[in-house]
Amino acid sequence: MLLLRGRNGAGKSTLLRALAGLTPLAAGELLWAEEPAVRDLPSHAARIAWLGHLDAVKPALTVAEHVPEAALKPVGLEKFAALPARFLSAGQKRRLAIARVAASGRKLWLLDEPTTGLDAASVQRFADLCTAHREAGGMIIASTHTPLELKDMQVLEL
Repeated sequence: MLLLRGRNGAGKSTLLRALAGLTPLAAGELLWAEEPAVRDLPSHAARIAWLGHLDAVKPALTVAEHVPEAALKPVGLEKFAALPARFLSAGQKRRLAIARVAASGRKLWLLDEPTTGLDAASVQRFADLCTAHREAGGMIIASTHTPLELKDMQVLEL
């Protein structure tokens, strides 16, 4: 896990967007297994799970229509499965977005401020999901202003 830290405007989101192939690189190249990563954007997109500033939660869908129900328990939303997402709080919507990332099965998670709007218990749930993903061979690059300490985490100050 690589944690990006820095002041607002330091380039954390820009770096994440470039890694996702959403923003063109100004210089250099992005490689995956020694091959240009974004030459084939659909293939690159299939490797990553993206969580940006917006949660991408559809208000008309129920919580369970966004993810498999088994993905709701790790984020503490199982009791809201039948509830339309428009009734969720900001923190609950963020947890639902995190559940979508965790349920994606993608190797690399790119997370821009994933803990925004989360209470302490939800930050711990997020940390537990990160640990499980890494133990399963996954990778995570995330930006955050929230104190977050995970085993073997690397920090890049921008």
